Amino acid sequence: MQEFLQQIVNGVSWGGIYALIALGYTMVYGILRLINFAHGDVFMVGAYLGFYAVHWFGLGRASGSAGSFLALFAFAMIGCALLGVVIERSVYKPVRRHSRLNALITAIGVSLLLENGAILLFGPDPKFFPQVIESRPMRIVSGVVVTNHQLLVLIASCLLMVGLQAIIHRTKTGRAMRAVSFNRDAASLMGINVDRIIIFTFAIGSALAAAAAVLVGLTNPKIEPLMGLLPGLKAFVAAVLGGIGSIPGAMIGGLLMGIAETLVAGYVSSTLRDAIAFALLIVILLVKPTGLMGRAGDEKV
Repeated sequence: MQEFLQQIVNGVSWGGIYALIALGYTMVYGILRLINFAHGDVFMVGAYLGFYAVHWFGLGRASGSAGSFLALFAFAMIGCALLGVVIERSVYKPVRRHSRLNALITAIGVSLLLENGAILLFGPDPKFFPQVIESRPMRIVSGVVVTNHQLLVLIASCLLMVGLQAIIHRTKTGRAMRAVSFNRDAASLMGINVDRIIIFTFAIGSALAAAAAVLVGLTNPKIEPLMGLLPGLKAFVAAVLGGIGSIPGAMIGGLLMGIAETLVAGYVSSTLRDAIAFALLIVILLVKPTGLMGRAGDEKV
């Protein structure tokens, strides 16, 4: 029982990371009906921004204050938000009215550009994220061990997801986002600036990916130019699992993905840790293609 609870704790920690990345996928899809396959590489850029910000802010190992860590967090989120806006304005906007296949190919091209650009800019060798906050294990119920890093991941993920829900349901911009998601043309006729909403969506989604990258840097400090590929694919599966286009679905899908991954690694084989994501994708597409919280709808072809 203790081992099972330990695996659940580990899975929830990773699930919070996947949920933050999945939110970017599901928000962009909800607004543009676009699968932004470059989103995982925006996550990678966020990790590098956090890595260099640690050095720019003069933080050594386990020597940073809470204020410095928040500054690091904000720096990475703002940097990736700007990157997301630049990508949308320069790449996705010109193909917005074209076929979805063109947009999909463009997204794959942006992904490859970011990966190879990172190799040229940062170098192909892995770097190690400085541990700004010292890791300390804590024993909770039934002898289960939780580190302060895992607690930080869980708390930060929950706060960011609750904040996103508050923006969407309690602000004017959030209502506009829901309107654009429901019908972009009708929203435009009602006076909503659709371009501004799309920019805001890309900025928020990219900022959440950067937050996930900084949290991953604390728990798994190795970063490299291709580090966003697999987490990006897993987060996409999490978004599909929860229901692509559904924000609560992305949260649930991310948590389920993290828990399933750790349980398979703990009880079956660690070599199948990555395979479970794609097995879940196949199952959900066969059993419930709209996802756990997705809704079926008519589509013009």
